[in-house]
Amino acid sequence: MLQRLTIATGNPIKVAEIEVMLGPLPIEVQRQPDDLDVEETGATYLDNASLKAVAAALRTKGWALADDSGLEIDALNGAPGLFSARYAETNEAKIQRVLNELGDSPYRSACFRSTMVISDPSGTCVASAEGICWGELLRAPAYAGGGYESLLWIREARCTYGELNGAQLSRLGSRGKAARALAPDLRRLLQLS
Repeated sequence: MLQRLTIATGNPIKVAEIEVMLGPLPIEVQRQPDDLDVEETGATYLDNASLKAVAAALRTKGWALADDSGLEIDALNGAPGLFSARYAETNEAKIQRVLNELGDSPYRSACFRSTMVISDPSGTCVASAEGICWGELLRAPAYAGGGYESLLWIREARCTYGELNGAQLSRLGSRGKAARALAPDLRRLLQLS
């Protein structure tokens, strides 16, 4: 019987993305219960990821993995960072705010930073890892309807973050890097062969 791991998010796209990244591991991945809603009140990505992992572990009485991430822009002293999701009401408004704040600055380096946390069934965070994907912000989104990922150009891939395919996301993406860094701990903790 496969060990079960709850991904502490209600976002099915994020669950699928993390499941692909953990693909080689012999585990059954499930999304957190639909009615679980955790307020992200932490002062860091690690704090917020821990809040979500603990809540999901306690609710499901099993192992849980959570992540928190944000876009950090060097010229804006790391903003929007921890407040990326709450920087404006819509993706379009978030992009416009970032572009307005950057203005004509030639300094457009930025990164997506992700922190992943594993909680054991008792609600204790037992491992964490961070992944960073560096790029440069375009002066306009590469495609319509996207979020920050439509703005961050990844030089190695010659496309924006939002245009990365699954293999590129696992290798270059911030969440993919965090998942790879966390995989040995996940194997050890869940006693996976």
